[in-house]
Amino acid sequence: MTQPQFRPRRSCLYMPGANARALEKAKTLPADVVIFDLEDAVAPSVKAEARERVAEAVKAGGYGLREVIIRINGLETEWAADDLKMVKAAKPDGVLIPKISRAKDVDDAAGVGVPIWAMIETPLAIFNIAEIAAAKNLAAMVMGTNDLAKDMQAKLRTGREAFVTAMSMTVMAARVHGKIVLDGVYNPISDSAGLAAECEQGREFGFDGKTVIHPDQLDAANRIFAPSRSALEDARATIEAFADPANDDKGVLEIDGVMVERLHLAEAERLVALADAIAEREQEGD
Repeated sequence: MTQPQFRPRRSCLYMPGANARALEKAKTLPADVVIFDLEDAVAPSVKAEARERVAEAVKAGGYGLREVIIRINGLETEWAADDLKMVKAAKPDGVLIPKISRAKDVDDAAGVGVPIWAMIETPLAIFNIAEIAAAKNLAAMVMGTNDLAKDMQAKLRTGREAFVTAMSMTVMAARVHGKIVLDGVYNPISDSAGLAAECEQGREFGFDGKTVIHPDQLDAANRIFAPSRSALEDARATIEAFADPANDDKGVLEIDGVMVERLHLAEAERLVALADAIAEREQEGD
């Protein structure tokens, strides 16, 4: 699959790999990323069947501008070797590997031939987060807050106070090394207010988007992780002001009563590029 130069990852929807109907439905959902899951969503007795079904779906295509990722079983499991062989043949946009705890885990899967996404879901991963983010073949990091909570013996409560350090360290490591970084899932499917609040928190932390477990959660993630109208207006004003030849020698400008430094220009350009990519994605879905 070819990848555009810039892709939004506001919403990343897990879909059970054993469910043919779900794999087909993913073609019509407003998700920026679909993650075909061979791990938690698939019982041991149907792992092989799910692997074949996902391979067929990826090869057949039809997902438009949606990024297609396959989450395999953990590298230490009996299914991982066959999962990796399938990924190498099917060539999705990337492979998501559970329980990455050190850079060597990424290196061990480097021969798969597609970008590697890492689940960050163990305490050891947090202690090794800088070396993981620096791994050559790594493209993205995904918070696995459910597993992290289990290993920490902590509670996933509103506000996620127990996980603030882990989330912040992961975002900072991703930014140092230019990697995508995605927030963990929100478990209560029917709690729209709670989901919106957690998306807002994730955006404020600096995540690129949120992983979700149900189609009903897509709208909130897409809306909250997209640039707001006012943010876009400010971004375009910043770009226009610094593009003026009269300001070539200026590092700081006053724009609409706000002092804006040249360092803000890169963020303004990123927001506009993100908005353009989202517009292209949504136009395709019309």
